[in-house]
Amino acid sequence: MDLLKDSDLLTELGPLLSAEAAAEAPAAGVDAADLEQAVWVRLLEQGPRDPDPAGPTGRARWLRRAVRAEARLARRRARREVPYGGSPADAGGEPEGALLHGEDNRALRSAVARLPGRCPELMGALLSPRDLTYREIAGELGISQGSLGPVRSRCLGCLRRMLAAEVAAPGLRGKER
Repeated sequence: MDLLKDSDLLTELGPLLSAEAAAEAPAAGVDAADLEQAVWVRLLEQGPRDPDPAGPTGRARWLRRAVRAEARLARRRARREVPYGGSPADAGGEPEGALLHGEDNRALRSAVARLPGRCPELMGALLSPRDLTYREIAGELGISQGSLGPVRSRCLGCLRRMLAAEVAAPGLRGKER
């Protein structure tokens, strides 16, 4: 790795690497500085694979190839990675948001439990984390699949009325009547 012994390596390759990373980063969907850093790490770990890495053209060629390879890896990684989905209330990681979100869930579960008839069972099945199909819900509840839609509509209307009565409407801001 004679390439790493060159004390002027940073000054020689830095501007070219910055330009190449800035050109490739938008298409890869990554920050140019991250791409640049990945290439420096690659240089330290592997070194150039060209027959004459000591020459300026060999270094530049290796650098361009390395930037493009790291950009391809970033694109593949972006296709495979799926960000964790959180609720909007706890997206900032604030304890107050998580508390309010938990209180909303408790209020909803309480209102669902007070629904009349088969509504609590139906709403529980619809809100289930198992993500049941209409056929599976109908089988569990022992009712026809065709009646699920109308029953669901009636239950949601009843739930909407219950929650509207419990939750105060926000007041006007800046204007008074």
